[in-house]
Amino acid sequence: MTRILVYSDISSRVAELVTFAQTSGAEVEALALSPQQAEELSACGAQTLLTADIGEATPESCARSIADLVKSRDADVVVIGVTARGLDLAAQLAGYLEWGYGSDVSSPLYSDGVLTYDRSLYGGTVISTEKIEGHGVITVGRGNFPPASGAVGGTEAVEIHGDGRVHVVGREEIPTQGVDIASAERVVSVGMGTPSEDDIQIARDMADAMHGAVSCSRGVAEERNWLPMESYIGISGKVIQPKLYLAMGISGQVQHMYGVRDAKTIVAVNTDKNAQICTRGSDYYIVGDMREYGPLITAELAQL
Repeated sequence: MTRILVYSDISSRVAELVTFAQTSGAEVEALALSPQQAEELSACGAQTLLTADIGEATPESCARSIADLVKSRDADVVVIGVTARGLDLAAQLAGYLEWGYGSDVSSPLYSDGVLTYDRSLYGGTVISTEKIEGHGVITVGRGNFPPASGAVGGTEAVEIHGDGRVHVVGREEIPTQGVDIASAERVVSVGMGTPSEDDIQIARDMADAMHGAVSCSRGVAEERNWLPMESYIGISGKVIQPKLYLAMGISGQVQHMYGVRDAKTIVAVNTDKNAQICTRGSDYYIVGDMREYGPLITAELAQL
């Protein structure tokens, strides 16, 4: 029987990966790398939960040890959630195992020993359909599958250890403000067309009215330093999947739109009717000044 091993350092995403494995008709094994994670995954729906305690080691430093585990479990496919650590770990696993590798894939399907999936290329302007015949490692982003549920069929302790050459010498949490952009269902974003730093308050008021988060394009964070670096959306920034993305003063370059390609609805406010976000990047758009229309939209939201 086909066996698929799933892992993510963000426990809430594991159940989505389990659903993919289940739709493939495979036996599903989920991996937990700490006692806390093992508890969090107790209802992820996998047939078997493999539990380990790597202590202070990082998941990516355990790549060689996890590769040995994959071989010993006779797994056919390894599926890892898309995070900074997940991408690092997956690439190393594919190298150690000498398996095919697909990064940040969508619409994956595994049938008759062939793994097919789509990948977005060139800032989202091209979709490439690829396949791996035989064993493979893929990384899958959030929201591709609904989360599975149900108690795991059983647990089994396994031995995983980190690379002894790598040591964690300290941890420091990066302070964040407001709603987490990655998990927000509604996001208001500002771009380089924002007249002044004070006008970002328009976006904050709108986000508060819809219980959402505030984000920006890369230039607002990197060049103007008006918002923190973790706020910007795009290829090299955050990739999000909100139900509503409202962009003000954003031109809609492909590098930015890549970060919201999976948003359910995109609304734009821009003074230029020929801006890319208006002509081909949004579901709805308003040609006008954010200083005029932002407060009007906020006032309407407050009535809901």
